[in-house]
Amino acid sequence: MNFSAGLLAASDGFTLTYIWDRATSEAKVIIILLMVFSIFAWSVMASKSVQIRRARRLNHYFEAEFRAQQSVLSIYDRRLQVAGCPLFAVYLEGCTDLEAHLRTSEGGRKQYSTLKALEHVKRTMEGAVAREALRLESGLVLLAVAVSGAPFLGLLGTVWGVMDAFGAVAMAAQAGSRPDIGIMAPGVSAALSTTVAGLLVAIPSMFGYNWLVHSLRVNTVELDNFAQTLASRMETEFLKDE
Repeated sequence: MNFSAGLLAASDGFTLTYIWDRATSEAKVIIILLMVFSIFAWSVMASKSVQIRRARRLNHYFEAEFRAQQSVLSIYDRRLQVAGCPLFAVYLEGCTDLEAHLRTSEGGRKQYSTLKALEHVKRTMEGAVAREALRLESGLVLLAVAVSGAPFLGLLGTVWGVMDAFGAVAMAAQAGSRPDIGIMAPGVSAALSTTVAGLLVAIPSMFGYNWLVHSLRVNTVELDNFAQTLASRMETEFLKDE
């Protein structure tokens, strides 16, 4: 098939189908692998976006409720459960630890605690902040792999395909045929399709990854600020003035 016949076939049919039919088996494997990467990347971006938006909404409601309470342990004493709220998870761990230090042998609750006990509570909340941040960040490694790995997979397919295309031209020349662009063009276009596929995976993943990292950084700062506010209120309420 010469070059003009190839153009006619491409114009009569769907261009991508024409390129796919002339792609090597290696290029097809790479494109399928990139499609799998794309499915995983979009799944992660969708699920993490829903998770972060839900956590942000629950944080807003819980913080408003917390600031309206007169006592630090008011919400804790009601034994509420707020699944998926990072602020509540930090609050629950801090109050559970504080309750353990305030509990008396008779089952009551002391009015004041020691500075050492409150420092321990503060470290407990810092650990809770770290765990909540890691929980929200779980799965982002798949996006990082898609951003960094997809272009290189596409480039590998392109280099491989171009190598095969030039090899076919060299073999045709050795057989006595005059090199024709119609021989090389389909192979080169099919080889370049892997780079296009790699970029189509990497570019949305890059934007999604950057947005998610920024949102998680903001969420982590909010968790740190809440933990400090909670620790300050605990010290004000349960640390006896000297």
